[in-house]
Amino acid sequence: MGLLFCAHTFAQKITIIDEITQEEIPNVLIYSSKTKILSSIKGDFDLQNFSPGEVLNFKYASYLELKLSFEELLKLKIVELKQDPLSLDDVIVTANRWEEEKRNVPFKIEKLNLKDVSFLNPQTSADLLENSGYAYVQKSQLAGGSPQLRGFATNRVMLVVDGVRMNNAIYRAGNLQNVISLDANSLEGAEILFGPGAVMYGSDAIGGVMDFRTKEARFSNSKENQVTGNLFARYSKANNEWTKHVNFSFGSPRWALITDVTFSDFGDLRTGSKGGDSSYLRLKYQASSGGKDSTFINEDPNLQVNSGYSQRNIIQKVKFKASENLELEYSLNYSESSNAPRYDRLTIDLNNDGNLDNAEWYYGPQKWIMNRFALNHHKSTKIYDKLRFIAAYQDYEESRHDRKFNNMKGRSQIENVGIFSLNADLNKKLSEKLDLSYGAEFVSNSISSEGKRTHIQSLEEEVINSRYPDSSKWNSAGVYANLKFKLSSKFGLNAGIRYSHYAIEANFDTTLFPYPFVQAKSNNGALNGSLGLVYNPTYKFQIYANASTGFRAPNIDDIGKVFDSQAGAIVVPNVNLKPEYAYNGEVGFMGNIKNKVKLDGVFYYTFLQNALARSSFQIDGQDSMIYDGEMSQILAIQNTSDASVYGIQAGIEVIIFKGLTLKSVISFQEGQEYSVDSLKYFPKPHVAPLFGRTTISYKHRKFRSDFFIAYNGKMELNDFPLTDLQDDVTFAKDENGNPYTPSWYTLNFKIAYYPNKNMSIAAGVENITDQLYRTFGSGISASGRNFTLTLRGNF
Repeated sequence: MGLLFCAHTFAQKITIIDEITQEEIPNVLIYSSKTKILSSIKGDFDLQNFSPGEVLNFKYASYLELKLSFEELLKLKIVELKQDPLSLDDVIVTANRWEEEKRNVPFKIEKLNLKDVSFLNPQTSADLLENSGYAYVQKSQLAGGSPQLRGFATNRVMLVVDGVRMNNAIYRAGNLQNVISLDANSLEGAEILFGPGAVMYGSDAIGGVMDFRTKEARFSNSKENQVTGNLFARYSKANNEWTKHVNFSFGSPRWALITDVTFSDFGDLRTGSKGGDSSYLRLKYQASSGGKDSTFINEDPNLQVNSGYSQRNIIQKVKFKASENLELEYSLNYSESSNAPRYDRLTIDLNNDGNLDNAEWYYGPQKWIMNRFALNHHKSTKIYDKLRFIAAYQDYEESRHDRKFNNMKGRSQIENVGIFSLNADLNKKLSEKLDLSYGAEFVSNSISSEGKRTHIQSLEEEVINSRYPDSSKWNSAGVYANLKFKLSSKFGLNAGIRYSHYAIEANFDTTLFPYPFVQAKSNNGALNGSLGLVYNPTYKFQIYANASTGFRAPNIDDIGKVFDSQAGAIVVPNVNLKPEYAYNGEVGFMGNIKNKVKLDGVFYYTFLQNALARSSFQIDGQDSMIYDGEMSQILAIQNTSDASVYGIQAGIEVIIFKGLTLKSVISFQEGQEYSVDSLKYFPKPHVAPLFGRTTISYKHRKFRSDFFIAYNGKMELNDFPLTDLQDDVTFAKDENGNPYTPSWYTLNFKIAYYPNKNMSIAAGVENITDQLYRTFGSGISASGRNFTLTLRGNF
């Protein structure tokens, strides 16, 4: 009997799965009083690691801890863990670039639940951020999505992927679509740090940091090789989207690799039919044939003709365990879109002559390639306990192509940016009360830029001025340190400091444009810091306060760009720019009341000094010039402004009864910016209207359904930034003919069934009432009623 008992125990493997999705959970901590192990990449473990009489604990972030005796486990093949919707124990990495508990961080960080993401099935990473309920997203075209955090956007918020900054030297103040280069289907985790994160991340992290982590390659925790994979297909009716995704993972004790591939095709987007404004419809569209441009009446004005595009994403990772303490990793990220129509520019008819102004306006393929090498060393030494070194090279390409109606020549501007970066991050536990994170960063950007005009029939080309000075460079270096001090069992102090230095070099070709200078060189430094206090009166409550500064160094887009920002205006270079500084304060709390209600809220205020803003400028004493055949007012980016934003973010989650949960998040913000041209304050750009999301979710074993409402408040004429008043073609008009954005809401329903760990079926209907609306500042109307279906399989 004893031999049989031992053989049975030796052979018994137990798999740990999510109670609802039935998915295997890797790297669950399983421990007893004598032993501690992790589950494998397939979520299983061998019971032979434990002995009769022991009690095993199963612990995983955001799940309820489970305890089972050895004897109980002998009768099982599967252990199901339940998610804890009201947990305050999230483990986050964005705050100090190392894992730590959210309860010890003195500022707001929102961790996106990727199990919710796979359930909601966002089409892009921009939609993923919007689904959080805390980020606001603007779209000028379907192939886009410009996230806004606390009244800041574009080059004042930071995108980070796998520890590497994506922001480059041509990130502009206008709306950006770079975030869609990241594949939402290939993410392991995502976090949003709100407010200045410049101590850890340097220039640009004023409104916040969006930190994305792609799927991990995982080693096998046993002597056996482990192979896993999954695939899915998704269809969305509103734009006839077809997305196909496949993932393959291999893990051995010393080698691990993962391959992720996604192909997506998006057709023209159909908007809603109820309410809204006729200007939100595609009443006319343009087409060309035989060198002749024509404007046609759209017989289906809800169909936004010329908005579709396609995209492909590939991720490859290889990891090698050189020793118990040292891991080496190489990863490749590749993303490429098709041509992407700039929808808002294709709908303009400023002179009301019946013909649309542009025959063509599209972005060329947006290409992003990142090669990344990482070294991770975990061993207690005199200077660190944990060391991470990352070297990365990114190659980014974008282009713009436009042609006026009935003009035989089209304009093209092509940009390529090569970004080399080095990051060294170290962590040292100095004592039971002191923890130090410190490091250094170097980033180098090389920009090539060209412009040409091409005859659409003869294909004859002529060189024109480029958007940016060709062969320009932008370099930055910084060092940082952050100290966590545990004052007592309830109080913690966080203090950080960073010094950054940047250098710009650009040469201007005066043969194509009348620049008043031939070269620009700039060197400058920035010092910033943060100080925060955390108070945890109980394990289920936290109060925090934080003061921090952030900065943004001028980049090549600020200092050297030439472009027609709007009809009758041209933005020209300005080499005399200094960094802008942000001063931020916030007070917030999180609390769990009797394991039934979870509350969180924060109030913040940010002041931006020496703000870079577009305003009137002169070249050789002239305030206007002929550009692209049109007399245009001269503008330039200048340190002539200041701005401020304040607001409230709040959330509540309530367990109504077992399996039924209500969750609601809401954001309110106000901001203003000084205009030197008008000598008065105007509403600040990128300050969103009141927005939020309320969800009722029901979960039962193998089943989940969500009903949610997304909503936005109204933006009146006096809420509009000055820049929007100058270019109001994307807005609705009130009864007085003034631009405004109506309030809107959508009703949405999602459902999913998980018959086993190898399969799931999800379906939904979005915008059930088929509302016609646009998010504030967007140039394309949002989806109308949309039916979705997703099939997933695991192996």
